[in-house]
Amino acid sequence: MRLLLATLVALSLATPAQAADKLTVLLDWFVNPDHAPLFVAQAIGAYEAEGLEVEMIAPADPNDPPKLVAAGKAEVAISYQPQLHIQADVGLPLMRFGTLVATPLNTLVVLEDGPIKEIADLKGRKIGFSVGGFEHAVLGAILKQAGLGKDDYELVNVNFSLSPALISGQVDAVIGAYRNFELNQMDIVGKPGRAFFVEEHGVPPYDELIYLTNKDLIGDPRLKRFLNAVEAGTQYLINHPDDSWAKFIALNPDLDDELNKRAWRDTLPRFALRPAALDVGRYERFAAFMKAAGLIENNPPVESYATALR
Repeated sequence: MRLLLATLVALSLATPAQAADKLTVLLDWFVNPDHAPLFVAQAIGAYEAEGLEVEMIAPADPNDPPKLVAAGKAEVAISYQPQLHIQADVGLPLMRFGTLVATPLNTLVVLEDGPIKEIADLKGRKIGFSVGGFEHAVLGAILKQAGLGKDDYELVNVNFSLSPALISGQVDAVIGAYRNFELNQMDIVGKPGRAFFVEEHGVPPYDELIYLTNKDLIGDPRLKRFLNAVEAGTQYLINHPDDSWAKFIALNPDLDDELNKRAWRDTLPRFALRPAALDVGRYERFAAFMKAAGLIENNPPVESYATALR
C-alpha cells in the first residue's frame, strides 16, 4: 500500500501544471493611469486566477490597435466609443465587449484667471484642437448651446500641444483636453485651468475607453475571463487606492511623478465598476448624435457592434 501511495504522489508531482491561456491586449496609448484596472489585476494575480497570461502592448501609433484586432493580429484592443461608431459605419468587424472608463474625459478648457468666464465669451476667440472630426462635432454642440455658430470663432490646430498653446496665449480655449491630465498639468506649472465638461453642455454621455475584439472571437471564453479579472482589479483599486498606486508604480516605475499621481486620483471615479455591462439606450443616443453631426452615414443596430458577455 505504501508503495502504491508513493507511486501516486510521485505521478501527481510529475504532472505539469496546466498552461495559462495567452491573451494579447493592445492599449490605446502609452501606459498611464487610465489603464490602472488592467495593471492592478495583474498585480493581485487576477489574470492567473482566471487561467490567463495577459500581455499588454502600447502601440507605436494609437490609430493601429482597432485595425490590428480587425485583422486578427491580436485578441483585444482598448479604443474609444466615438471611434467605434465610425468603425461600425464603415464595416470593420469589431465588437465592443466591455468598458474601461465609463464617462467622457474630454473637456473644453480655458485659463482659470483668463477672460473666458462663460462659453458665450468665446465669440470672436481662437480655440485650439488636436484632432478634427469628433472634436469639431463636440465643440459645435457645446457652442451651439451657448448660441454661437461656426463663424463666431477661429479653430487653430495646435498639434497635440493643448496646454502649452493655452498657457502661451496662442489660443483662448482648447477642446480635447482630458480632465484627469491636462488640468493637472496646468496646475502643476502654476497656470490652473477651468473645464467645461462636455456632457454638461449638449453632448450625450459616452464611454471614453472600451474593450474591442474581432467579431469572430466574440464567443471566445477567454474574453469573459479577462473581464472577470479586470472587474476584480477595479474592485481592489476602489477599495485600496493607495496600495493599488504602489502596485501600479512597482510595475511602471517611470510613471512615479506628481502628474501621474494626480491623474490616478482623478481617474479613479471614472472606471467602470461593471466592465461587462452594456447600456444599449446610451449607445443609441450617442450614435444619433454622431449621425446628426455628420460623422457617420448609417446607424446600424447597437447589437451589431456592441454586446454584453454572459
